[in-house]
Amino acid sequence: MSWYIKQVDDGKGYGLFAKQDITCGDVILEEEPLVCSQFSWNKLYKYRACDYCLKSLETAEEMCRRLAQNPSINLPHPECCKAKPETNVHCLNCEEVYCSMACREKAYNEYHKTLCPSSDQCDKSALEVLDETWRGFHFPPETASIQMIMRILARIKQEDKKEEFIAAIERFCHISTNNVEQIAHKLLGEQFSNQISVLRDQLKSALFDESVQHWFTTDGFKNIFALLGTNQQGIGSSALSVWVLNCDELNLQESDRLDLDSCIDDLYQELNNVAGTFLNCEGAGLYVTQSKCNHSCDPNAEVSYLYNNHRLTLKATKDLNQDEEITISYLSECLQSRGKITRQEFLRENYLFNCQCNKCMTLSEIDDVTSDEDYDEKDDDDNNNNLLEN
Repeated sequence: MSWYIKQVDDGKGYGLFAKQDITCGDVILEEEPLVCSQFSWNKLYKYRACDYCLKSLETAEEMCRRLAQNPSINLPHPECCKAKPETNVHCLNCEEVYCSMACREKAYNEYHKTLCPSSDQCDKSALEVLDETWRGFHFPPETASIQMIMRILARIKQEDKKEEFIAAIERFCHISTNNVEQIAHKLLGEQFSNQISVLRDQLKSALFDESVQHWFTTDGFKNIFALLGTNQQGIGSSALSVWVLNCDELNLQESDRLDLDSCIDDLYQELNNVAGTFLNCEGAGLYVTQSKCNHSCDPNAEVSYLYNNHRLTLKATKDLNQDEEITISYLSECLQSRGKITRQEFLRENYLFNCQCNKCMTLSEIDDVTSDEDYDEKDDDDNNNNLLEN
């Protein structure tokens, strides 16, 4: 183990630190989530992922044809696609799909026994209404899912050691009471005065459990929502990405390499024209150890999903010295390249802190985006929303 957790003195709570010298490129840790789920809109628009581990279930070619709305796409080097649809299995009682029998069994034992439409453990029509209500409040790009809370509650109902699981959830970082409503509404997009109460009442009708009855109070529901907002890690899987990476490893003649690279460039352009940047099966998860990583605008580590499922890999992007804090960026690649004012505004709105990393402390506030760049980003968001209209 190359890391350890300790209290940070500057008010950030806990942090992750290097137990020894770490070299750039080293894997610091790998971790599976305590709980995870696919985003609601992502699933509705037929991004096929394993209900348990979020592994992309389509072949790369199937994914491209769906995303580009072009059934004539044929990818070269099919051997580079590692997806195996023939191993996919359904729940024995419903249409939920898993990448393997192992994932199906884990899902059933952890939460699906409760959430399966065939069971009598909860009101399934109420769950469907709740999911539709959530989508009505929260549009892509998604940053959370009511499915996460539903899955947590289902786990509580099925857990033999309820107190331990509840304690594990409640040990994730909490924000101050004064900021709870702000971050809860931020997750929902546009602010409506009744959003939280509507979702809480519908969730209570479907999955109330006495062991966490405090979560169903007005303040308790906002707290659990805010806990997800400040701790969950986005998850992305893609058979297409795996195919591209494996194509990069092919030993080809230079002319063949140029042809393949050109083919991939043209493919991504076609996908971008139809689906924008919505290419992956997307969801979110709660990771006990990774959640201790604090933010830096100039991080020394990054999160990736090397196994095309929910198993997270934290890899060093710089050399780290023993006892140095391991940091990641909470910003997208685009936002990381923006100026201090823009970065800090995003972090305040979404994570409720003023960044004091070395980059923010050494750069002048006049180093910021231009209005043209802001408009470009807005245009990108508009293009992403075109997927909903197709």
